[in-house]
Amino acid sequence: MPISNHAFGAIEASVYAPEIFAQGLPAAQRQAHGDRPRQPAAEDAAPLLALEGIGLSFGGVVALADVDLSVRPGEIRAIIGPNGAGKSSLINVISGVYRADRGHVRLYGARYAQVPTQRLAHLGVARTFQNLALFKGLSVLDNVASGLAYRTRSNFAGQILGIGRTRREQQEQRGRADQVLEFLHLTEVRDRLAGTLPYGLQKRAELARALVAEPRLLLLDEPMAGMTAGEKSEMAAYVRAARDRFATTVVLIEHDVGVVMGLSDRVAVLDYGRKIADGTPDEVRNDQRVIDAYLGVASDNEEGAGI
Repeated sequence: MPISNHAFGAIEASVYAPEIFAQGLPAAQRQAHGDRPRQPAAEDAAPLLALEGIGLSFGGVVALADVDLSVRPGEIRAIIGPNGAGKSSLINVISGVYRADRGHVRLYGARYAQVPTQRLAHLGVARTFQNLALFKGLSVLDNVASGLAYRTRSNFAGQILGIGRTRREQQEQRGRADQVLEFLHLTEVRDRLAGTLPYGLQKRAELARALVAEPRLLLLDEPMAGMTAGEKSEMAAYVRAARDRFATTVVLIEHDVGVVMGLSDRVAVLDYGRKIADGTPDEVRNDQRVIDAYLGVASDNEEGAGI
């Protein structure tokens, strides 16, 4: 459809330019980004994450209705949709913040009615949030190192006095945090208070905290919200480089269709809590139901199927 190319192609061309994404990255990251062949997720691989018939309501408002979704190991899996489509509700179900009224979540083959939020880090899951969740009164380094707090084994007294195992743990955590800060080009601001950084760098620091534990599954809830086009390009490059370097599977919630279409391996589209499309970026870009949802056009398919 001509409208498909016009509606999505123009946005993609203006926002997502993969050939310039890697220009500001260190040599190792440029190689991870584009100088070596990508290792796409195997289509026949067992899903790392699967949602089965997820339903969620708040009072009389349906947030999610019978949503099925699979995520293959190593892929960047995007979930998009208009405001109020249920994207954040879905990621909150995945991370255990919400318990679905119906359906189950399968993570690494284990079946959950509600994912145990308190064990997310131990399960190899990390996430970022729509709104910044940094400790603004702590340094960037300490914020990133806090992503390894769940590994701490020293007792309270040791942590107060900074002796024995505590000192070793702190050195290890800070050393690991420094590696991730270097990877994300944040070394120069490592000792600054997180709250004093520009917004784009704060979002990057939050990504660093999520990556420091090298999660198997990374949930990104609108990581580029409020960014300029240039900042979005940089963040998209870092997300792709992180996937390649850490072998992390990424679930991405994002409003910017142009960024999503260029960055993701597969895209699912929600509208009013229902999944109306699922496939490769090209397939989704040309799906009439998706075009109608984004442009506000009433569907003329029979019995309102997919709406």
